[in-house]
Amino acid sequence: MGCLEFLKDFFLGFWDYETPKVMVVKDRKLGVIYRAVQFLVITYFIWHVFISQKAYQETETRPESSVYTEMRGVAMLGDSVQDTTEYVRPSEGGDVISTILRREVTQDQTQSTCAEHYSVANANCTKDFDCTQGEMDFDGHGQRTGRCIPYYNYTFKTCEIKTWCPIEEYAVVRQAALEQAINFTVFIKNAIHFPKFKVLRGNIKPNKPKKLLRCHYHPETNPYCPVFSLGFIAEQARENFSELCRTGGIIGVFINWKCDFDVDPSECIPTYSFRRLDMRKNLSSSGYYYRFAKYYHKDGVEYRTLIKAYGIRLDVIVHGHAGRFSLIPTIINTVTAMTSVGICSIICDWIMLTFIDKNEVFSEKKFDDVFKKPSQPITTDLTLTSYGSTHSDLSDGVPL
Repeated sequence: MGCLEFLKDFFLGFWDYETPKVMVVKDRKLGVIYRAVQFLVITYFIWHVFISQKAYQETETRPESSVYTEMRGVAMLGDSVQDTTEYVRPSEGGDVISTILRREVTQDQTQSTCAEHYSVANANCTKDFDCTQGEMDFDGHGQRTGRCIPYYNYTFKTCEIKTWCPIEEYAVVRQAALEQAINFTVFIKNAIHFPKFKVLRGNIKPNKPKKLLRCHYHPETNPYCPVFSLGFIAEQARENFSELCRTGGIIGVFINWKCDFDVDPSECIPTYSFRRLDMRKNLSSSGYYYRFAKYYHKDGVEYRTLIKAYGIRLDVIVHGHAGRFSLIPTIINTVTAMTSVGICSIICDWIMLTFIDKNEVFSEKKFDDVFKKPSQPITTDLTLTSYGSTHSDLSDGVPL
């Protein structure tokens, strides 16, 4: 029966109507708390939501963007002149561009047989039986022939392989770093389109192309000159340029467009930031390098020069955010702000009923159960006044 009574009370109580009751509480502490919470809520919506976040605007955060890059500079490496053809990859430019700062070169490799490097697993041997013909190791350099031969001019032996000989680890020549590359410059041209607002912006002024040949970027004096030296980029990314020459590295170039189209669109100017993207701190994945080869023929035999290049790779990443006044988000956020003010009453009610109302004085005043009482029957007093005889006997049929 207890469960049925509970369900019955719940069902009947579901159809009750609740309305707030206005009660003035003469308590100074509670009043101060109420006004303080009101002030915080209103300040949050006015300062953070409407002024800082511009919640009254319609926004677009996924614009269309294009990037073109070009590196400039000439340097001397020994007696050799290094120009952009020598050290820039790829040459056509794009949102990713790299420059070679140091090379490790293996000259005159040709397809033949030679000894495997001793660091490869199971490469060390004493007799031919230790080398399996046709076997290829994932970390090795080629296919084993089944012979055990001396490791070049050393006394120990390793398995013979068929590959490009001599192998890189044995014949590599490490060249000096291109320290003069610190003065190389990178030109980054960026155009961005906000299709929702039909606004197209660029980071250079089209009427001053010659100025770009002799300027460098500065956020205040030259905001429309996206020309950066590699030394400036390394400094902004908090990296040592000499260390980058030794190990290489990947640096992100972030172009940030934050535009307010409630004002003149010409005031929409990008900002630039730089950050190291690859892992470092003596990890095997630290740095940036890649290999490529230059092929040539001599006496009818194909040769190649293998180059392991260390350098700086620049990844240009564009972020865009634009806004313009719109009535719909303004109404939505205004209603949200007005509704949130009601939190103040909930907090103060909880404080009042939990910490202040020790004798349940306030709770008795705040919560009332009102029932509709049935109306009382109306009682009518009837007074009869008779004139003449007060007796009539109609039962005998005698007329009065």
